[in-house]
Amino acid sequence: MRSTCSLLAVVLSVLMAAPRIQASSGESRSPQQTHIAGPSLLDDAVQEHARAADRNRETVRLFLERADVKALAGKHGIDIRRAESAVAAMGASEVEQIAAQARAADEALAGGQSKVTISTTTIIIGLLVLILLIVALD
Repeated sequence: MRSTCSLLAVVLSVLMAAPRIQASSGESRSPQQTHIAGPSLLDDAVQEHARAADRNRETVRLFLERADVKALAGKHGIDIRRAESAVAAMGASEVEQIAAQARAADEALAGGQSKVTISTTTIIIGLLVLILLIVALD
């Protein structure tokens, strides 16, 4: 019984040490790490992310400048200037969500529609309220 316990202890010790031995031998074989993405690729990705955020801010800003949006906001007591400053203070992910909604509302208004439908009105009001809420909660 004692020899069985000793044998079991030795086997478990070897099994526990094996991953460490393998990891350390792998480190000695390749001292230089290979990178999947180089610094220039990472810089390009960061710059593209910044450009996308700027495009999204511009999309929302242009949407808020529309005459029908300003009229609707004024009708419901929403200050467009406050909404524009709120968009400038938002993070990239928040602006991305708002820009997607602004694009959807802009597409609904496209094509020379002279009258805003209820669904588009709801989108615009929701968009403006969402902008103000995001800034108020931050």
